[in-house]
Amino acid sequence: MLVEMHCHTSEYSSCSGVAAVDLVRQVAAKNLQGIVLTDHHHLWDPSELADVRRRAEVPDHFVILTGQEVTTPELGDVLVYGADATIDRGTPLAEIRRRYPAAALVWAHPYRRGKRPAPEQLCHPLLDGVEIFNSNHTVRENSQGLQDWHRERFTAIAGTDTHGENYAGLYPTQFDHAVKTIAALAAEIRHGRCRPFLKEIPRSGANSQVIEVTIGTKGADEVRERLIIKEIGTRHKWRSAERAFRIMGEIVGHGFDAGRFRVPRPIDEDDASMTLIEQGLRGKSLFDKLLAAEPEDGREYLSLAAGWLARLHNCRLRITPSDEFLVREDERLARYLERFTAIEHRHTRKVREILAAVAAEERRVVAEGSGYMVQGHGDFHPKNVFVGQDVMENRSTLFVAAIDFESSYVLPRAFDVGCFLAQFRNQFYRHGEIANAYPEELFLDAYLRDSDQVEPDFLRQVELFRARTNMSIAAYLVKVGLGDSEDLWRVIVEAERSISNLSAGPAG
Repeated sequence: MLVEMHCHTSEYSSCSGVAAVDLVRQVAAKNLQGIVLTDHHHLWDPSELADVRRRAEVPDHFVILTGQEVTTPELGDVLVYGADATIDRGTPLAEIRRRYPAAALVWAHPYRRGKRPAPEQLCHPLLDGVEIFNSNHTVRENSQGLQDWHRERFTAIAGTDTHGENYAGLYPTQFDHAVKTIAALAAEIRHGRCRPFLKEIPRSGANSQVIEVTIGTKGADEVRERLIIKEIGTRHKWRSAERAFRIMGEIVGHGFDAGRFRVPRPIDEDDASMTLIEQGLRGKSLFDKLLAAEPEDGREYLSLAAGWLARLHNCRLRITPSDEFLVREDERLARYLERFTAIEHRHTRKVREILAAVAAEERRVVAEGSGYMVQGHGDFHPKNVFVGQDVMENRSTLFVAAIDFESSYVLPRAFDVGCFLAQFRNQFYRHGEIANAYPEELFLDAYLRDSDQVEPDFLRQVELFRARTNMSIAAYLVKVGLGDSEDLWRVIVEAERSISNLSAGPAG
């Protein structure tokens, strides 16, 4: 059972601008099954609640209850569920507990305004629970509440703390059992049979933990809060992740915050705990979408991905130092070769020759075309492209976003295109039907159509960076113990073929 546990009405809270009837209707539209009106130091009369139900026209099974928000000297605001009389401002917690032993006492918005509750406060013996999600918390504060709840394991609830129109029901609380009275609701809280309604998907990566959090129900408007919380494990990894976070923020500020083309919005960062919070997006990777899509839809997704990339390049951003690309490339290419030399791989000589050709050609491209270089993605491929739709019944709300900007540099435009084409072939190599349905010309043509400028030898550069990406894939296969696989030989041969194409074609 899902219940809105914290809201204020214009009838009995001077801070609120929304009537009880409107609150009830909004919460019911969010597919919740109940609401508790928690005005400051006030309890609604049962006859008043019955009138609200009649005017709101909600079904009989929708529960409308009354509690109150009380200001205490020890903890500030506390939500009291189950007291049968209004409680005066400034009443101590111990006195409230003495008078109403069956009531549930929940600390309201304890993280508000940057406060950081101590563990002994969160587990206060007179409290029955803590409100960890609240619309008066920042995203960082809600995130901190979530982390503290997991660590200290106290009983937690969520409450929207509604004071105005259109956001009631965003932070519901889930009860294990149905409740029909405020006494039953208080008993469930006191026994710990409730929790904030959210979905958490932990995803651990190298030296980091990533948690995808979705809070609340989507309701008719399909709006829910989605967060990506990244806890970075090392200071070296933190510098890289924070750099990507900053790049994303700059790109968002150039028109990628909404609409057809997007980047997850950076929300908050905390250097002390090495935690980043960014907007979560509703949808799936382009890789997953193409595996399941009808061909017509798949072509649209692929064209939108190309359009996203062209739009980024058309912005002509230079967020990071212009000379960083070649420095990092020299380091990465050397690392690819070291993977082969370390195990004395039988194809080391061929790999060394290909990498030397790539390095030489990259230096030429940068020397002759530095004016064309722009901030790129650096690792643009189907698993780093996100396809979503804000409203499932409205195709016009389809969007494409890119994630993972840790490899973003000022680079030749063809780098991202060559990377995508090589990775597309590699990722779908065992799905021949995808290659047949979506030949690479679909992506390339869409990119060229939407790009406002490309280098004179753009297609030649695409072959260069296709070869370079294949060598990255080859090095990865060696790293994960697939040095003798058929896939390794395939990507080496494809890289060699691309390098041969460079030798056969004009330099510019």
